[in-house]
Amino acid sequence: MPLSPDPYAALRSAARYVRQFRRKTFVVLLDGPVLGDVKLRRAACEQLALLWTFSIQPVVVHGSGPEIDSPFDASSGRLRMDLLADLQAAGVPCVGLSGVDAGLLKARRRPVGEQGSDFARSTDYGPLGDIESVDARLLQHLRGGDYVPVVAPLAGDPSGSVFSASADTVAATVAVALAAEKLFFLLPTPGLLRDPSSPVSLIPQATLTELATLEQEGRLSGPLVSKAHAIRHALVGGVGSVHLVSGMQPNALLEEVFTNEGSGTMVVRESNRGAGAQG
Repeated sequence: MPLSPDPYAALRSAARYVRQFRRKTFVVLLDGPVLGDVKLRRAACEQLALLWTFSIQPVVVHGSGPEIDSPFDASSGRLRMDLLADLQAAGVPCVGLSGVDAGLLKARRRPVGEQGSDFARSTDYGPLGDIESVDARLLQHLRGGDYVPVVAPLAGDPSGSVFSASADTVAATVAVALAAEKLFFLLPTPGLLRDPSSPVSLIPQATLTELATLEQEGRLSGPLVSKAHAIRHALVGGVGSVHLVSGMQPNALLEEVFTNEGSGTMVVRESNRGAGAQG
């Protein structure tokens, strides 16, 4: 006997979002504890696999895991391979690349006096660079073959130099270049919090103006300041919405995409109240 009058109600509700987002691009950033914890990383990969199964086109950008200083060392290389292996195990045909491949990301070296000013400096591939241009043809080619690109935050310049880039900035820049429907940041918190010390003070939806107010009031932790700048770049560049969701909860990404209530914080350029978490 069914446990409810309509046991397929949730499926019907999700189908509406599947139709809405079919063939749309979602850029998802994985870094920090989500990337470095086996259980959390695999849960994220399983959610990405479901998006791909529903013909949503994810592009993954990864930073570093906790306590990793240089992605050129053995620990970092293993972490990158683990991410690719976990995606493959979840059924995702992924391809690992960096911003150096096929000139995907071009950058200029940041002045020496500013090298330590970026919160993403922990993803230290070498000197920090500021992205100047994107050539998304390689990503489009891979997506045309139904592959999922997994991008490491490296960028090059015409002289052959290689720079580390902010993973937040890379994710936002790639999202703009691909005219992405959504950009996701998976966080150690449920989303943007009105009180950083209180997980229950979640802000379900915010505009760029409200985000700037939170920053001015000092309500954003260090890493979130970098993400706030990336969010602004993405939305001004035409990305539909940016979502900050928990990487600690195994289904938070799916809940944010496939339910009207969502699970984290959706940031939009201008107010769109009443459209739901996925509007």
